[in-house]
Amino acid sequence: MNLDTWLMFFLAYLVVTLSPGPNVLLVVKNSVQYGIGSAFVTILGNLFCQFLIVGLVAVGVGEILTRLPTWFFVMKCVGGLYLIYLGIKSFKQIRKDSLELSKLGFELKKRNSKSLFREAFFVSVSNPKTMIFLSAFLPQFLDTTHSHMAQFVIMYLSICVIVASVHLNYALAICRIGKKLSTKKFEGRLAKVSGSLFIGMGSGILLSSKP
Repeated sequence: MNLDTWLMFFLAYLVVTLSPGPNVLLVVKNSVQYGIGSAFVTILGNLFCQFLIVGLVAVGVGEILTRLPTWFFVMKCVGGLYLIYLGIKSFKQIRKDSLELSKLGFELKKRNSKSLFREAFFVSVSNPKTMIFLSAFLPQFLDTTHSHMAQFVIMYLSICVIVASVHLNYALAICRIGKKLSTKKFEGRLAKVSGSLFIGMGSGILLSSKP
């Protein structure tokens, strides 16, 4: 992969990543609820999933998925329902937190890193169209005269830099806004917005057409 091709890939993927989706939403929500440190764990969970997806794309699994509509349908249903579950969970958490805060006052909550990592992984894998998109997107930048595996490694490392940078900047920006407002009220409003968006995104996946 020459420099010009890599720059085209980098800029194209940057544009895709700048558009907020479930992964960005989860990073922002966790950063506000559990502190900016949770953003790193959430991003790692996302990138681990991306690593597996890029590896599967490299061996052609994404193309196979487009030819197996039954498997696509099953993955779509599981992924969509999981996002809806996260949305409902966010609304339930608002009620629970309001009761706790009224008794104890505001305190930044803590959450197990493994739980954050696992949740981020499942959110990232929730949309089967991610693999189909990358199956169509990544090969456009492959140089047939060089090792494909080496180029996939370069593209994955580039994805890591892009995703980590963009998601952290989103998280930092929202956390700065939160500091200027009443933290308790801001967290509650964000939970309502994120819950609604997760339910909307999950419904969108369930209602989406075949690949």
